[in-house]
Amino acid sequence: MAAPAESIASLWSRLHRLPAGTWLFSRALGFMVPYTGTIGAHVRELSPGHARVTLRDRRKVRQHLGSVHAVALVNLGEVTSGLAMQMALPSGVRGIVTRLSAEYFKKARGTLTAESRVTVPEVTGPVEHTVEARITDAGGAEVCVVRAEWRLDVRG
Repeated sequence: MAAPAESIASLWSRLHRLPAGTWLFSRALGFMVPYTGTIGAHVRELSPGHARVTLRDRRKVRQHLGSVHAVALVNLGEVTSGLAMQMALPSGVRGIVTRLSAEYFKKARGTLTAESRVTVPEVTGPVEHTVEARITDAGGAEVCVVRAEWRLDVRG
C-alpha cells in the first residue's frame, strides 16, 4: 500500500494540468478524507513542502453572524498545512497531528486563501514540529493562522 503522500503526489501529477484538474483533485481529496471534503476547498498549488488552497464564501460554511465559521477556517488550515507536510515528508518518516490551534484576527468573508510552507527537520526518532497555515481574504488581509503540531517518527 502506498504512503498517503505518494498517493496524493501521484494523483496531483496526473490531474493538475488537465482542464478542471485541480477541481477534480480537490473532489478526490474530499472523497479520500471525507470530513475535509465537507467545506469544498479547492487545492490550487501543491509541491513538496508547499500548499495553497482556496475556500469560497457560501452559506454552507457560514455561521449565524454572516461570516465563515471558525471551524471551517480550522478545517481549511488543517488541510492546507497537512498537504504541505505530507508532500514534504521524506521516505521512511511518518507523521500525525497531535494538536491544532487557531488565532482569529477579523471576520472571514469572501474567497479565502490558505497557504503553508514546511521544512521538515531531521527525523531520527520521535520529534514534534509545528506547521502554520496562514489564511487571507481576497484583499490580502490575514484573517486566521492555524497551527498544527505534528509528531514525526521513523516508520517502524
